[in-house]
Amino acid sequence: MTQPDSFAAAPPDVRELLALASDLALQAGRIHAEGRRRALELETKSSPTDVVSQVDRAAERLIVSRLREERPDDALLAEEGSRHDGASGVRWVIDPLDGTTNYVYGYPAYAVSIAVEIDGAARVGVVLDSSAGRLYRALAGHGAFVGDRPVHVRPATDLSHALVATGFSYDAGHRERQGATAARVVGRVRDLRRGGSAAIDLCRVAAGEVDAYWELDLSPWDYAAGTLIAREAGAAVEHVVAAHGRGPAVVAAHPALMGPFLELLTEAGALSPRAGRAGRPARR
Repeated sequence: MTQPDSFAAAPPDVRELLALASDLALQAGRIHAEGRRRALELETKSSPTDVVSQVDRAAERLIVSRLREERPDDALLAEEGSRHDGASGVRWVIDPLDGTTNYVYGYPAYAVSIAVEIDGAARVGVVLDSSAGRLYRALAGHGAFVGDRPVHVRPATDLSHALVATGFSYDAGHRERQGATAARVVGRVRDLRRGGSAAIDLCRVAAGEVDAYWELDLSPWDYAAGTLIAREAGAAVEHVVAAHGRGPAVVAAHPALMGPFLELLTEAGALSPRAGRAGRPARR
């Protein structure tokens, strides 16, 4: 796979990590495609949940086995439970199938997400929207791309004209509260979209397909790659204290929109007042 010209200025070792992450994402995407075909063939004999669990685990096994073979000294953190401490200072943060409910139903928004951190800082982000065949890539300091085309956050707009994406928790109680929050937000923005994949939603901010995004109850593998891609496309991305649920809230928007958006989310009950106002969040 060719790499954009702007990536040529990155250190060779980082470019190698990007090439490997991209290849792993594409291989996992082929497992997604085969699993969807199998789900259709076995529809009357097997639960779709069984199929998606097999695909999730198979994609993670493929990624982890290659990394342990080619990068044995690197650390790993993956959604399906793979953990490995490393000594190299490099850590891979992996979601082999983000958007599992979408995948079960064949709803076109599911992805592979792979981030690479060096000494604790994200340097490589790769998200394959395998439902659409779109590969998003970013290198810290060198921009973000879908395929070989650079992507950029949408120009700043008034919050009332912003198209906003969000996602809901798997936990029913948290989902009810998040729905109530969304109801308080929707009248203050242009409209809401709920895609069902945090990784893809962050890439949509990067590509200018939505103006802003927020979500609670996420884990690092959900947002690590997408955060870097969105930031390299010019977005501000904050991980701030949520009003309820586990983990931080992830909020992304054009930098000029971030302050008013954080303020709205705090007023709507998504963020703790401790998260700060007008673009001054308390980061976790």
